[in-house]
Amino acid sequence: MRIGVDVGGTNTDAVLLSGKKVIGAVKRSTSKDVSSGISDAINALISECGIQSDEIRAVMIGTTHFTNAFIQRRELVPVFAIRIGFPAGRGIPPYSSWPDDLKDKVCGGSRMIAGGFEFDGREISPLDEAAIADCVAEARSKGIQQIAVSCIFSQLNPAHEVRASEIVGQLAPEMEVSISSELGRVGLLERENAGIMNASLRPLAAMITAAFARALADLGIEAPFYISQNDGTLMSADYMQRYPVLTFAAGPTNSLRGAAWLTGAKDAIVVDIGGTTSDVGVLTGGFPRQSTVHVDVGGVRTNFRMPDILSIGLGRKPCSRKRWRSHGRTRLGWLPLA
Repeated sequence: MRIGVDVGGTNTDAVLLSGKKVIGAVKRSTSKDVSSGISDAINALISECGIQSDEIRAVMIGTTHFTNAFIQRRELVPVFAIRIGFPAGRGIPPYSSWPDDLKDKVCGGSRMIAGGFEFDGREISPLDEAAIADCVAEARSKGIQQIAVSCIFSQLNPAHEVRASEIVGQLAPEMEVSISSELGRVGLLERENAGIMNASLRPLAAMITAAFARALADLGIEAPFYISQNDGTLMSADYMQRYPVLTFAAGPTNSLRGAAWLTGAKDAIVVDIGGTTSDVGVLTGGFPRQSTVHVDVGGVRTNFRMPDILSIGLGRKPCSRKRWRSHGRTRLGWLPLA
């Protein structure tokens, strides 16, 4: 048997599955420490269904914590951004387009250094490894432990980003590095933003993972747990700690995958009617269709993997005077109506 848990900002829902059969479901309030809310929900589910903890083979968890943290500007840490490719792109330094309130929270400094690649993968210039060492020293002097590394056309050739990460690891093992080629696509600024966003959330990811593990341990559940990501699949706890931004929009994605599972439909349009908005998405081969346009998350333009979701201010409750802001069709971020 398996347990599925959806940890929302207000409620935590837990469901017990045996094969494809739903055995039971409960709803509890989400706690501030996360773990006790999960414990309450799973404990109530186990009691209601009359099963033992050792009968659980896997726990699958979906959470909106990282999306909410970024949009609400909370539980974020400063990030030092390193852009490889100087002097190209020097006219628009890192963090240039970020909203001031978010920039104040996340911007821990930045440097642009020599290196990078042409559009065909050829090297523009050698990586300035001495400059990487200077960046590490500057970040350390500011007490910053999160580094985001981006490089021109790194989606074609990530060698300079990987080498920069190795240098940081050698000089400052306590620092964590997020590299843009592992997250974003074509578009240096958007890919760089994705790396910075990911880095700003990694300490929160470690805390959330520990809370999930603690909740299951308190209940005597030794089964592995997985976290849903925004392409409709699951990832391990270790992977989530490294790439927390991949949980963005996992909620609507779970609705799309749930619709495919319940109906057996592989290609369909799905409407998820929530309390404030209705989210419309498309299933292609049983999985959410991915957005092909850049995505605005909390006022920051990015290009990492996201489902193609249209959010409309039409739900079960009257919609407040707010709306989603978007470039293209995928929308993540509350802003007042103009």
